[in-house]
Amino acid sequence: MRILVIEDERKVANFIKHGLEEERYIVETVADGITGLEMAMNNQVDAILLDIMLPGKDGFTLLREMREAGVNTPVIILSARGTTEDRVRGLDLGADDYLPKPFSFEELAARLRAILRRSIPEKSTKLRCGDLSLDTVSHMAYRGNTEIELTSKEYALLEYLIRNKNRILSRSTITQHVWKHNFDPDSNIIDVYVKRIRSKIEKKDGNSKQMLQSIRGVGYRMREVQSEDGING
Repeated sequence: MRILVIEDERKVANFIKHGLEEERYIVETVADGITGLEMAMNNQVDAILLDIMLPGKDGFTLLREMREAGVNTPVIILSARGTTEDRVRGLDLGADDYLPKPFSFEELAARLRAILRRSIPEKSTKLRCGDLSLDTVSHMAYRGNTEIELTSKEYALLEYLIRNKNRILSRSTITQHVWKHNFDPDSNIIDVYVKRIRSKIEKKDGNSKQMLQSIRGVGYRMREVQSEDGING
């Protein structure tokens, strides 16, 4: 899942970003209200963590303009302004939760999971490709009934591939979406991670068709395969 963090304090933003990436979210950070509003309006993200005291446009104004434009993305306000008046104002403007600073990361992560469960129908939290499934809230992966242990970056890559199953994805597209930087044609990082994922998700019976395909000279494709009895898997 993609989380947008709108926070001008670099240390706080990096703290949140690092923690959420360890929890297997894809995280984008923005340091001012104007850019934050633009990204909130135009980017498909699953939740927004919003500071109030921002340069360019304060968080209350940003939230009000978001909601007036019909953007219903869940928002958790994170602010040193923790008075009752501030909390009431933020919630009345359309925030889904309000967490005063300083806060523990464990509490933030729990509140984020809670609003994601409320805002996303249960079926849409499950991504499937044949008998391979991901739960995008708990960040668990399964092949059939067997749990697959993944690192945060392996999970992010596999989620992106499954969301785009049956499509050929170039290495540059994968790099920009999962690693958030420009593609380096000399880097083999994607190939390394694909190899790791394959070793974890592919069945070891020697007869099953490969789910994660290499497309020579282009990139990769996650595909649904048919077993011999006609059932996906």
